[in-house]
Amino acid sequence: MGEIHADYDQMDLLPQSLEDWVAADHPARFIREFVDALDLPGLGFVGRQREEGRPSYADELLLKVWEYGYLSRIRSTRELERACREHMALIWLTGRHAPDHNTLWRFFHENRPALRKVFRASVQVAAGQGLVGMICHAVDGTKIRAVASRRKVEHRKNLEKALGEVEASIAAMEAAVEKAEEQETGEYRLPEGLQQAAELRRAIRASLARMQALQRDHLPRQEADARVMPCEGNKDPAYNAQAVADAQAGILVAQTAVNEEADNHRLVPMIKEVEANLGKVAEQTVADGGYASVEQLAEAEAGGYEVVVSPGVETGGQKRGEYDPVHFAYDRERDEVICPRGERLKFEGRKKKGERQEAVRVYRCQVYAQCPVRALCTRSKKGRTIERSPRQGALERQREKRQDPAMRALLRQRKAIIEPAFATIKQAMGFRRWTVRGLENVRTQWSLLCTALNLGKLYQHWLKSVCAGA
Repeated sequence: MGEIHADYDQMDLLPQSLEDWVAADHPARFIREFVDALDLPGLGFVGRQREEGRPSYADELLLKVWEYGYLSRIRSTRELERACREHMALIWLTGRHAPDHNTLWRFFHENRPALRKVFRASVQVAAGQGLVGMICHAVDGTKIRAVASRRKVEHRKNLEKALGEVEASIAAMEAAVEKAEEQETGEYRLPEGLQQAAELRRAIRASLARMQALQRDHLPRQEADARVMPCEGNKDPAYNAQAVADAQAGILVAQTAVNEEADNHRLVPMIKEVEANLGKVAEQTVADGGYASVEQLAEAEAGGYEVVVSPGVETGGQKRGEYDPVHFAYDRERDEVICPRGERLKFEGRKKKGERQEAVRVYRCQVYAQCPVRALCTRSKKGRTIERSPRQGALERQREKRQDPAMRALLRQRKAIIEPAFATIKQAMGFRRWTVRGLENVRTQWSLLCTALNLGKLYQHWLKSVCAGA
């Protein structure tokens, strides 16, 4: 039998139909259906209008390019521009139009809030398809490196050391200048090295002033919004990407990105994001110990949100064994704390731990001088103290809740609910570093990634209906 070769001279008798270029079950068709069903003006998309020259590309066309690109691991504007010319699915999806990278970037930049609302639309579509169970949600965060390099980070400690060295150098050169002026007559020019050192001193002082104003010890020069965080075994400029996943099908029901290293202020805000997206919250929301904050637990109670959080530093991490604060009981009637040996710690006063934190009540042991286990309990010469937050009751009720076997079972499921989403984004989608700078752009990119994750799951659900129709 002969071989099949490409015939570059062949011609079609009739024009080809664009609809025949992709299969009926191709993900590009799903993206088209998803975007065409959106109310783009209602989401905040505002098309560019031109009175002269070539008409602008429609918002729906550019949105299809971005959503299909992220679903297919094509994320840079130049790669998207090339794909619109070479990738059959995008050629079909755009109707054989090819927006350039500048057009694609302007669309991203001008529609950042609207692009983030597309994520909410994906959540609501998933809920409408029965893919969101609302029984259990898991919240977590992952650190992702910023565009800025760790080599371009200024550290307060290093700057203060450098400032001392520069000032010593300036002092030595100024002394040399004074000595030369005494010994020589005529005009004496300021040494160039002194001028350079003075400029360097001004630059270092300016950086230290910025750090002081921002209350930070590290400052990425290339990206002021980024923060130095532990990230894949290193300390890098990074952002903290947050997400909430539903237990039923792994649909992400809330997301955001922040430049806070710790998660301990993010529990209630993430639950409120779920409520904004779906109008209600899950029966239970689970989180790891990084979200274990007395203030957040109390706020969750006040808001009527049911949460189960793993024990963290503030919820009784076992640091002192039998004499850890978790083992000290509280007598509400007498306003006293009872230690594991039965001794009573009396109320001593209130202590303010920070400008933005509520004052805590301090209880001190009265018999520490005669206590036989004092060395195990405290190193303080004034005896053991226990601090109680005004919201301590929420923490104690959380400990009681974790004793329920059903709640412990939910906590064990937490990893299986939320962590596959991060693994998919980092491994399957190959995203380990932001490709945009600034918190606003990072939040939009994270939204696109989470939307792509949801659309991938919705596409699998959509395929079933396509196959059933066939």
